Amino acid sequence: MKRIFLSALCLAGSWLSSTLQAQDLHFSQYYNAPMLLNPANTGLLQDKDWRAGMQFRNQGGTIPVPYNTFSAFADFGIMRNKWETSWLGAGLAMWRDVAGNGNLALTKIQANLAYHVLLNEQSSLSLGMGISNNQRSVDFSKLTFDVQWDEFSFNTSVDNQEDFTRQKTSFMDLHAGINYSYYNNTNFYLKASMAAQHINQPVESFYGASVKRGIRPIGNIEASYKANDRLIINPSLYYSTNKKASELVLGSLLHVNTGSATELETSNVLLGGFLRNKDAVILAAGYDYRNSRIMFSYDHTISTLSKGNQGFGAFEIALIIQGGYSHSEPLRKTYGCPRF
Repeated sequence: MKRIFLSALCLAGSWLSSTLQAQDLHFSQYYNAPMLLNPANTGLLQDKDWRAGMQFRNQGGTIPVPYNTFSAFADFGIMRNKWETSWLGAGLAMWRDVAGNGNLALTKIQANLAYHVLLNEQSSLSLGMGISNNQRSVDFSKLTFDVQWDEFSFNTSVDNQEDFTRQKTSFMDLHAGINYSYYNNTNFYLKASMAAQHINQPVESFYGASVKRGIRPIGNIEASYKANDRLIINPSLYYSTNKKASELVLGSLLHVNTGSATELETSNVLLGGFLRNKDAVILAAGYDYRNSRIMFSYDHTISTLSKGNQGFGAFEIALIIQGGYSHSEPLRKTYGCPRF
């Protein structure tokens, strides 16, 4: 019975993955998940020395198998005041993804290291690597089985006749990425990013079978354009594929200055709209104040799944803070990073 149940669970997961891209970790606010998006983003900060954040996503709350995903991360710039044209980035991140009544869960802890080098006064290159420890688990005590059916209801006091109450499997995972950034230091910034997850194609199975994770390429292009002293336009594109599933998201954020016209980073209202191809429209809103950001997003389903979830795809919240190591301004200014 256990093997039958897990086979059905995997089939359900594969269906959800093809329609929602929910089987592997992902966020609609991918731009607020820098270490998941690309290890090369680790320590890549404009005028700060460190960054920390949390994210929560509730997906598919109106269908029988909802997903809840939580993440927390912190990354730091290292040696930026020691080396003239380069620095290191180091970071640690944790993700927890739970689905269904049986708590089919993935717990992932990842360490990243990145190297950033200034190519000239207007461009830089970043290389990053990540290694993670992953644990997949399912809790059979929270499920019901055919032997517990008494012809009227499931009697959970009856032994389910399964060998183990809880089943776990663990594996190590390798990730890598590269970024290229261009900026003119006045009103334009562009970053092109390419990463790959599951490079070592680890085996993920509750029974030791050769079920390998497929290599997952992730591409991202984003730009920032300062239209005037009150408005920055921040379009971006995200693409990921894993075996037969793929995800394409494109859209833009608007940063509307609500503070001083001469200090655009001090106080901003964030408004955004994105489209996940053939799946959902994503609306986002948030607020930047000095070194902190809070942001909310909502996925409205437009695929055939909308008949089952009434259009409610997901809700997501992100909180990010960043700062410097001392009260003095970081020396990153000498690296020519965009400062508008």
